[in-house]
Amino acid sequence: MTAVERTVVKPNAKASLKEQDGTGVIDLDPWLEPYSEGLKKRYAAYRAWKDKIDNAGGYEKFTRGYEKFGFTVSKSGITYREWAPNAKEAFLFGDFNNWNNSSHPMKKDEYGVFEIFLPNKPDGSPAIEHNSKVKITMIKPDGTRIDRLPAWIQRVTQDLSVSPTYDAIFWNPPKKYQWKNKAPPKPSSLKVYEAHVGIATPEGRVGLYTEFTANVLPRIKKLGYNTIQLMAIMEHAYYASFGYQVTSFFAVSSRYGEPEELMELIDTAHGMGITVLLDVVHSHACKNVLDGLNNFDGSDHQYFHEGGRGRHDLWDSRLFNYTSYETMRFLLSNLRFYMEQYRFDGFRFDGVTSMMYLHHGIGYGFSGNYHEYFGDTVDLEAVVYLMLANDMLHTLYPNSITIAEDVSGMPTLCRPVSEGGVGFDYRLSMAIPDMWIKLLKEKSDDEWDIGNIVFTLTNRRYKEPSIAYCESHDQALVGDKTVAFWLMDKEMYTHMSVLTELTPIIDRGLALHKMIRLVTHALGGEGYLSFIGNEFGHPEWLDFPRAGNNSSFHYARRQWNVVDDDLLRYKFLNEFDAAMNNLETQVRWLEAPQAYVSLKHEGDKVLVFDRAGAIFIFNFHPTKSFTDYRIGVPVAGEYSIALNTDDAQFGGHNRVNKDSQFFTTPERWCERDHFIQVYIPCRTALVLVKKN
Repeated sequence: MTAVERTVVKPNAKASLKEQDGTGVIDLDPWLEPYSEGLKKRYAAYRAWKDKIDNAGGYEKFTRGYEKFGFTVSKSGITYREWAPNAKEAFLFGDFNNWNNSSHPMKKDEYGVFEIFLPNKPDGSPAIEHNSKVKITMIKPDGTRIDRLPAWIQRVTQDLSVSPTYDAIFWNPPKKYQWKNKAPPKPSSLKVYEAHVGIATPEGRVGLYTEFTANVLPRIKKLGYNTIQLMAIMEHAYYASFGYQVTSFFAVSSRYGEPEELMELIDTAHGMGITVLLDVVHSHACKNVLDGLNNFDGSDHQYFHEGGRGRHDLWDSRLFNYTSYETMRFLLSNLRFYMEQYRFDGFRFDGVTSMMYLHHGIGYGFSGNYHEYFGDTVDLEAVVYLMLANDMLHTLYPNSITIAEDVSGMPTLCRPVSEGGVGFDYRLSMAIPDMWIKLLKEKSDDEWDIGNIVFTLTNRRYKEPSIAYCESHDQALVGDKTVAFWLMDKEMYTHMSVLTELTPIIDRGLALHKMIRLVTHALGGEGYLSFIGNEFGHPEWLDFPRAGNNSSFHYARRQWNVVDDDLLRYKFLNEFDAAMNNLETQVRWLEAPQAYVSLKHEGDKVLVFDRAGAIFIFNFHPTKSFTDYRIGVPVAGEYSIALNTDDAQFGGHNRVNKDSQFFTTPERWCERDHFIQVYIPCRTALVLVKKN
């Protein structure tokens, strides 16, 4: 059964009636029954919006706003349109007219849309040259003039030596990018490599799309990841914001190169069989005025809520008004644009918790009580936007993937919109990395609660797929520590060479780094994620150049040299990550039903579970090894070792014979019908598979 199939409830007459009012999700979760009115209200609001969109030509037409607004090029000339209802007058100006801000007036229609057509020059060339600067100037009702970058502009550049403000660029290359590869099939076992192009170079500077394509894509392929999640692609004002202060939503960041170079990156990844997702930020927008959407037409409320509701106090940014027709067109068209123009395969939606609640999750501790998800604190308008976004993407692009960054545990988040769900394919299991960091910070090894580890890894909603991870970019940022840093800290600088003594700290760190990843991968969800560099225990945190570090790039890079150096132990962690992912490709445990945990032994610190026919055995004990340890297995036969964290090629001690064979005894053990006996050294995990 695939991950996609697991999210679909087989239709029946009763369910189909419920699906008409958004209460179909109750069939899967009867605890939602007391909140049926809330589900109906939410679904009715979604249907009202869907009807509006259908009346405007449906998703197919409504989401092509980028083909109407901004700059569009035809054989006869260039048309520029901009929605700015508060402005009385508007003029287009730029390099093409020597920056005369009154020579090219625009006409305003009844909906507040300004338009101008610039016919080709007599020689047939465009009136605006490719790669030249443009702007719009508007006259407000009080007579004052304001200059802005076009809201739908597809290219902006920044010259920090002149000004931190972006320039809008008319991008119309004479040669369009020629795509070579089709997108790969939708992965049924999602293994996500979260990456940032800018930090993907070992040098102290911003990395480029072309460098990522040449140097990083082959690493990702070798590691066995089938999906890349690209961060900080939408143009943002401040590099250190990690891409979360977006100024121009339709422009990909010029820091890393030209748009066609991003296309080549995605095209090349597709040729390798790798799916590419965009980390999309529709939860808020940069508050910049001169080169952002804020106060675009001189009003406080054009794309955003006015007043306090339109501002995020913690992020110091603007919040979209999801009830606005043109805001809805802007955002849905933004998603469609990246699917069409850049051929992304889907999105990881940032800040979903902030979107879905009026309190934005600030200072709010979710208890899991259902009233928190259907009460007055829920931002119904934002939830409906997410329903429409997911419905649009899955309608127009059935193979697209959507992931929600949500810490609240919103029920129905990953159920189809037709049932009354929000429609995401996956949610991020954000409690898992918190658990690992808390354990490494606060508990000694013999204090680890195996039962609590299992609970956290398996505590997810039935048939709502989740993506498990030990650490993402959040845990890599300065102020926190990566798992490798928590485990090995300063000794990573002195004892990671194979020519030096294997100290107890490094030995423990290598062992637990592998075990933590494997148990999270196999037990924690229906997908897995890792952040660029953390697969090999990157030796330092991540800190972007900023005033607080004298604009240093020292920590805003990835030190590939340490994993490529055969004399350093980082290679062991890298090899294990590849072996783990590639074994999953064979066994396919991520698309299998949730694992059956047969043993949680607190004294021995032993955990055993089976999933997709494979047997996973973990001995977390810091000192005790066990001989002939009984392991319950569901199916009789002969088992062999498919993965051993203690293997020498992974920096282990080779205490288990890799050729060992295990034969079942037909006796019930740990609620399984058979058992085998296994030698499991301390701080070791084994994966056994049945021989055919």
